[in-house]
Amino acid sequence: MRLVQQLSLVGATVGAGLTAGLFAAFAYAVMPALRGADDRAFVDAMQRINVTIVNGWFLLIFLGTPVLAALSAILAWRGAGHPALPWILVGLALYLVMVAVTAAVNVPLNDALAAAGASDLDAARQRFEGTWVAWNVVRALANSAGFGALCWALVVAGRTTD
Repeated sequence: MRLVQQLSLVGATVGAGLTAGLFAAFAYAVMPALRGADDRAFVDAMQRINVTIVNGWFLLIFLGTPVLAALSAILAWRGAGHPALPWILVGLALYLVMVAVTAAVNVPLNDALAAAGASDLDAARQRFEGTWVAWNVVRALANSAGFGALCWALVVAGRTTD
């Protein structure tokens, strides 16, 4: 059972790192690059990204990470990984903050942008960009902090002896 707990914690940590990196890359590279684009290019790029990103790999990582973190927490609570449990729970909670921000803010903005017509690009961008960018930073920070907590959980779990 200890191996399953360790593997689930490693998987959750890797998943949190991948999603944190994705959202951070949007914060420090993608959105600043698109800031200089005209409205048509901005809306087109974001619409394409928002369609392309919903794929099996992204969904596996995005949805699988909290499942693995929860499994790791349950197994740590029941077994020898007990000292790592608080860090696993913090990592899971911060990951779920990112999921909540994504579901409550970023996805609805993406959906509204998807419905933008060619004659309304400036207004669509104005309604989207500032709010989406700010909340993306929030989710990137929450996700990155959660990743850090899960990394520390790995350290603590590694120090725990059976």
